[in-house]
Amino acid sequence: MRRLPVRLLRSAAAAAALRAPAIFHGGFPVTPALHPAASASVPSSPSTDLSRWPQRRGYSQFASGFTPLKPKPLGSIIDVERAKGLSPEHLVAAWDDYHLGRGHIGASMKTKLYHLLEQRSSAYRHFVIPLWKGSGYTTMFMQVQMPYMIFTGLEDYKARGTQASPYYTVTHYTEFAETKDTVLIRGDVVFTSKLTDSEAKTLLETAHSFYLNDVRYKLMERFNKETHEFEFRDVLQVLDMPTM
Repeated sequence: MRRLPVRLLRSAAAAAALRAPAIFHGGFPVTPALHPAASASVPSSPSTDLSRWPQRRGYSQFASGFTPLKPKPLGSIIDVERAKGLSPEHLVAAWDDYHLGRGHIGASMKTKLYHLLEQRSSAYRHFVIPLWKGSGYTTMFMQVQMPYMIFTGLEDYKARGTQASPYYTVTHYTEFAETKDTVLIRGDVVFTSKLTDSEAKTLLETAHSFYLNDVRYKLMERFNKETHEFEFRDVLQVLDMPTM
């Protein structure tokens, strides 16, 4: 398969800027719509008895301690005009190749799946996802306001509230959704000490699956709508993780 010419991508200087350590200072917009509703809540502890989901307190403006900044447009990553002349296959191949080894995650999805993700996430914006690390798992808290997703550690959110730092941000680009049936996806790991690229990719795939898989989506619905019936062990089981 022919790869996208390197000249399609922006200059090396721009690419270097994308790799700046303080990526969260310029890559993710914190908008009022990202602030969860007061009716949602988080678990007291992911390590408590998993047969009972403890009483949870209301959310309040997660990540509001960060200054709102402009989102990173697709045009700052690739030459959009040149990309218009590529086939969907070549565009996806180039996007994936560009993000290899750069501290970012590159992915894509079909437009139909994106629309389903958009529809379902508008109803249920929050979830807790166990991420396997070494010999155990850590629990991540997710918020979604399409085209954005943000993730932080559940323990950090419980400890710091509105000042909890995003570990990982994801942006979905819809510029080619209609013309190429392709939505490009970029993930930026804010704290590499918290997440490896491999873990970030797994987290993104898992987050998508809870919206796009009907069985898993029922768990998300229960977490957001019927919290008294939600059991974290069900999430572990559907992901084939031990319930400790």
